[in-house]
Amino acid sequence: MTRYRRAYVPGATWFFTVNLADRRSRLLVDRIDVLRESIRHVRKRHPFAIDAMVVMPDHLHAVWTLPPGDADYSLRWRTIKGLFSRRIAEGERRSASRIRKRERGVWQRRYWEHLIRDDEDMRRHVDYTHFNPVKHGYVACAAAWPYSTFHREVEAGRLAKNWGAADTVDQGFGERS
Repeated sequence: MTRYRRAYVPGATWFFTVNLADRRSRLLVDRIDVLRESIRHVRKRHPFAIDAMVVMPDHLHAVWTLPPGDADYSLRWRTIKGLFSRRIAEGERRSASRIRKRERGVWQRRYWEHLIRDDEDMRRHVDYTHFNPVKHGYVACAAAWPYSTFHREVEAGRLAKNWGAADTVDQGFGERS
């Protein structure tokens, strides 16, 4: 069995990329209500702050901060993925290996995580998260994508509404407020 080495730092902030097994799927946006409820459920039992998040049709990016003394982001992702998978019936292909390991077939087994090192690293990963729908060509500006914490940042006055617009891009991202 392959053993992946992950850094676990209590109370740290992390950037994640989590993908569906079928990268052509639209399941995450088609069933956004189920994903949101799965995340809410986990946050009640295992709190964490969502600093930034965007849900794309086939993957999502998130920046989370865990509580002091807690480094178990793996438990959170495992539970979110499991709840979501059990609550939907479509889009699941299970190989013999997945059945043997009692895994569902909706998500890719692994995910990408990155420990946020400093304020600049945080800014870059939050910007990357919010700009992702523009990068993938789904919308011309971040404000047009409904499944993003970008809107929370605009309401709080931390980002301008035209931030990340394809025609106002500055080094890949729009101007910050």
